[in-house]
Amino acid sequence: MTLDHDQDCPGLLPEPPAAELQLVSVLHALADPTRLRIVADLAGAGGDELNCLAFELPVTKSTMTHHFRVLREAGLIRQHRRGTSKMNTLRTDDLSARFPGLLEAVLTALPRCPKGPAEIAAPAVGAATPAAAAR
Repeated sequence: MTLDHDQDCPGLLPEPPAAELQLVSVLHALADPTRLRIVADLAGAGGDELNCLAFELPVTKSTMTHHFRVLREAGLIRQHRRGTSKMNTLRTDDLSARFPGLLEAVLTALPRCPKGPAEIAAPAVGAATPAAAAR
């Protein structure tokens, strides 16, 4: 169940309450490299709000909208409208209360990846796939 739980912020988009966050939904949202990059960028913002346009992602606008919706519906981010912009914040406190240590573990593991989320999301043109390399 999603609801606009803050009547003081009429531009707040629907999101699940903290008590209803589901681990499967959170992990599914984090499994995509583009969404993982969005979460990492929001974590790096230190709690500040970021406009959707602040993210330099190698995807179309409609795909970007889809990724933000998946993150919001999973409960990872909070979005609200400010004029014509959608502002985003990471729901750090809600996630830490519901799944202690999960977000920190995911974010800590990122630097150990051989490639950053941007390279994982968009492989280099002409790069050999594992199947092609095996031939």
